[in-house]
Amino acid sequence: MRKDHSAPEGVAHTLWIDSRSLEGNLLGDPSRRRVDVYVPAGHDGRGLPLLVDLVGYTAGGPAHTNWKNYGENVPERLDRLISTGAMPPAVVAFPDCFTRLGGNQYVDSAAIGAWETFLIHEMLPFVEERFRCGGDGRRGVFGKSSGGYGSLVHALRHGGSVWSAAASHSGDVGFEFLYHLGEFAGALRHLVDHGMSIEAFIRKFEAGPKAKDADWHTMMILAQAATFDPDPSQFYGVRLPVDLHTGEIIEERWSNWLRWDPLRMADDAKYLDNLRRLKVLYVDCGDIDQYNMVYGSRILHRKLEAAGVPHIYEEFHDNHSSVDYRMDTSLPLLAKALA
Repeated sequence: MRKDHSAPEGVAHTLWIDSRSLEGNLLGDPSRRRVDVYVPAGHDGRGLPLLVDLVGYTAGGPAHTNWKNYGENVPERLDRLISTGAMPPAVVAFPDCFTRLGGNQYVDSAAIGAWETFLIHEMLPFVEERFRCGGDGRRGVFGKSSGGYGSLVHALRHGGSVWSAAASHSGDVGFEFLYHLGEFAGALRHLVDHGMSIEAFIRKFEAGPKAKDADWHTMMILAQAATFDPDPSQFYGVRLPVDLHTGEIIEERWSNWLRWDPLRMADDAKYLDNLRRLKVLYVDCGDIDQYNMVYGSRILHRKLEAAGVPHIYEEFHDNHSSVDYRMDTSLPLLAKALA
């Protein structure tokens, strides 16, 4: 629903990519992927910066271009921000990265698929060639929750070489707070009704007819396990980093998760150097985030300050849910830095 019906309307194009990097993934997910691309009114894309929207768990990029009740979808938000002069024009891509396990962390996984490869080596060239936008020094990535995590990890791994700007809204940071002290025990309790079998739980989930909130939380943990510590010998590549009976951490497994925690990655000089090469890095989080992400975000902010990494860190009084309004702050920052 548009807030300003007088704002000139951009066009959201729907494209399809036949991905080679996603072929044969362990989940059996389709390798043909939809990418919606927003082009501002009065432009054909040529010469504009490119922003890429990485959505949160349970969603795919096109969910952000769909009609939205009592609120703007992202193209409508972009129309408003651009028409008021708050934000310079930019092309924005919305890739569909949904998976059979309910979502994505946007890194390569032997179980879920080579999603980092897909985004960088297939999706970006495809969109940039079609619309003559983006290119070196003019690409930004943003997202919320799992999408914020993906944006932050892409900035750590590819800042300055692929991406020149990044924004993370309530991204996964501080795995001890989020998973170890938060979600693992809940997943184990939920698996009791499925004989402690991950395969039985997933098959029941897929059979329906209705998933409960606890089902989704458990599926999220399984998706993270298949991302951070995949085991192709297991069903869908999923193994948990805890003893299924006692809940005790299995250090060998858990260490594989921690390698992907932005807090740990920020201790590596090469990753910090990548962040320094960004034109802008923006991180925010709600101060009552129900997944405890604010604590990891605060520690990350402190580490970046100590290392002299330029960034903008903000907290706002809200939780983890329905915080799309924060894009009114991040999108202008990214577009101005890349313009």
